[in-house]
Amino acid sequence: MSVIPFDISCYNHLLERFQNIFEEELINEICHNGQLRNYGPDEVVVDIGDLVDFLPLIVSGSLKILTEDDEGKELLLYYLELGDTCGVTLNTSNKATKSKIRAITENQTELLFLPKSKVEDWMGDYKSWRDFILETYNYRMNEMLEAIDSLAFHNMEERVYKYLRDKAMVTGCQEINATHLQIANDLHSSRVVISRILSKLEKEGLIKHGRNKVEIVKM
Repeated sequence: MSVIPFDISCYNHLLERFQNIFEEELINEICHNGQLRNYGPDEVVVDIGDLVDFLPLIVSGSLKILTEDDEGKELLLYYLELGDTCGVTLNTSNKATKSKIRAITENQTELLFLPKSKVEDWMGDYKSWRDFILETYNYRMNEMLEAIDSLAFHNMEERVYKYLRDKAMVTGCQEINATHLQIANDLHSSRVVISRILSKLEKEGLIKHGRNKVEIVKM
């Protein structure tokens, strides 16, 4: 992970990505108050139990957001990509709170860390920011309900295929680099079950899979 100091090039960088979401005055405030950081693939950005006194905003790349049960088994909640922030960290209190999620980069990722005190101020000062936060709450809540629905009502084959399609969509690549064990951990399953399902999906012509990679044939 590396920290990038803000300058005019960083301002233009953010303006290019967020001018359709936020007004220039707000982007200027974001530049002066935020901290831009670069991460490589598979880096933990936030872990369960970490004190969180910031709001992460994705400038490029993508994250997967997971939680875990009492036995330490992980469960994938949703993915985040350009312009997204994490609904679980959307607590506008100025006080730091302990994270209940784990955020891991999927690929090379730029994240903008915004102080919670400013997040609260901007809610009153900028309609675009207020709309963004409220829409994020709603969208992330729907995603978590979808994750619960998938656990409760979908069979594992449907869950695996949806997981692969979602992963391909956020990375922008239909070839996914992941082991059977990694997929099993994300879906709270076992490697043996995932291997069997991937073989079945391949016979149905939906995917091709080899060592440590899966290619989506039909989206």
